[in-house]
Parts: sequence; structure tokens; C-alpha cells
Amino acid sequence: MSVGEPEPVGVGASEPVGFAGARVDIRQRRALALNGWFGVLVVALCAWWAVVAAIGLSGWLWLPALIAILVLTSLVIVAPGQASVVQFFGRYVGTVGRAGFWWVLPLTIRRRISVRVRNFETDHLKVNDADGNPVEIAAIVVWQVADTAKSTYAVDDYRNFVSVQAESALRHVATTHPYDDASGTGTSLRGSTDLVAAALAREVAARVSVAGVEIVEVRISHLAYAPEIAQAMLRRQQANAVVAARSRIVEGAVGMVELALTRLSEGGVVTLNDETKASMVANLMVVLCGDQPPSPIVNASSR
Repeated sequence: MSVGEPEPVGVGASEPVGFAGARVDIRQRRALALNGWFGVLVVALCAWWAVVAAIGLSGWLWLPALIAILVLTSLVIVAPGQASVVQFFGRYVGTVGRAGFWWVLPLTIRRRISVRVRNFETDHLKVNDADGNPVEIAAIVVWQVADTAKSTYAVDDYRNFVSVQAESALRHVATTHPYDDASGTGTSLRGSTDLVAAALAREVAARVSVAGVEIVEVRISHLAYAPEIAQAMLRRQQANAVVAARSRIVEGAVGMVELALTRLSEGGVVTLNDETKASMVANLMVVLCGDQPPSPIVNASSR
């Protein structure tokens, strides 16, 4: 690499381009949470305290009311398949990931986030494959939030982030593979669907890891030539199929002719010279390789 030439940065590059402090370095951790029924017990005690203070005309009536309000506002219910991200005065203090009724730190902001498995289908994208042919392609992405802290704080909207990055990765993978491989030995979008889907899944996972998202599966859901070249490509595929069929027919015909000549010679049915063999081979090849059924001409003459 020459001096002054920029160093290439891959999809999963660890160093961001530009301002190095732009990324949010945060990881999910467990938040301090008690069983929510302890909080209910504290509220009941505060209510009893308030009643006693009211009967005794005490001036401390505001204290049990304040404690009860703080406790009530710190109770949280976490449903199965969800988590609660807890933030205390702008600081991330942890995530409540277990389903149930919990009592967390008072004066905190809780944000519910789903950790269920989700899926979406990308739009039908028109891209050029490795051979430059315009194709239409779409994929189904199955994903799940693995790190609630990154999903909440590392990106602005993790759902939109996953959608955009999935389409970007799909475009990149589609441009690095041909739609079809005529030789049958290489990787193509149509003939190597599983390999292309695996490569696409790895690239999408590398792109969305910064958002704390885990890719479960990626599958190609739509693949076709663009309408403007679909007819031409269909004719090319038909021509390839005709050539392949003709090659198979010729190969079989040659085997049948060899077998016929061998059986005639071994059985002593007739003695054929080279000229007769050549004529017989030509007639048999015409009969076996022709598109239409032959119309035989019976020669009744002895000459």
C-alpha cells in the first residue's frame, strides 16, 4: 500500500471512520431488583403509618405518603419475552430481564423492549449481479435483540437500523455473485441459495452487531431477472437447455450405434464393409437424433 493511500475498512471493522468517539460503548448488565410484593408490603406499612399519624395529628403525615409514592412508581411488571431497561438520572443502571413483578430503584426511567424473535421481508431490490445483469431480489431476516443496552443506547432506532443494514447487505451480496453459473461449478444466486443465504446472514450479523441484535436466519424470498431483460434471459436459458438436451441425445445415440454394430458383428448376422458401416451409422444417427419420427422407405429390390 502506497503512502497516503487510505486503508480499507471492512464491514465489521473495529475502528469507526471519522470521529473515533462517536460509538456508544455500553453492555447489558443485570439491574438490582427485588420482588415487587416487598414494595407492596412497604406501601401497606406506609398506609398504616399515615393512619396512625392522622389519628395522632402528627406533622409527619407527608413522609409515609412520599415513601408510598416513590415505591409505587418504582414497581414494574415484566412480561415473558420482554425486558425493562432501567435508567437513573441519565445513567444506565441495568436491565430487568426476568419475567415477573419487580421493585427497582426509585426515581428511574424504565423502557420496555421486546426480546422476542422477529422477522421482516426486505423490499424487492433491483441490483446488478456480478455479471452486470439487473436482477430483483428480496430476503426474509429473522432476528432478535440480544443486548438491550446496545439496542437502546447505541443506535437511535434499532428496528430501522436492522432494516436498512439488511437491505444494504443484501445489495452487496447480490452484486458479488452471478445470477446463474453456466459452468455449474461456481457459486450463483440461483444455484447456491444456501451458500448465498449463509454469506448474507454473516454480513447482516456483522453490520447490526453494534445495535446488540442477533441474526437467527436469513433466507432469499424472491429472485428473478429484471423485467427489461427477463425475456432475453429466458431465451438464453431455453437455448442452454436445448444444447444440453441435444448433447445428451447425441451421447446416447452414439452408444446405441456402437452397440448395434458390435452385436451385428459378434452375432455374424451380416458382414459390413467400411462403406456400409458409414452409411448405417449415418442413417441411425439421423433416426436417433431427429426431432420428427422417421418415415422409413422399404427397399424390396435385391440390388
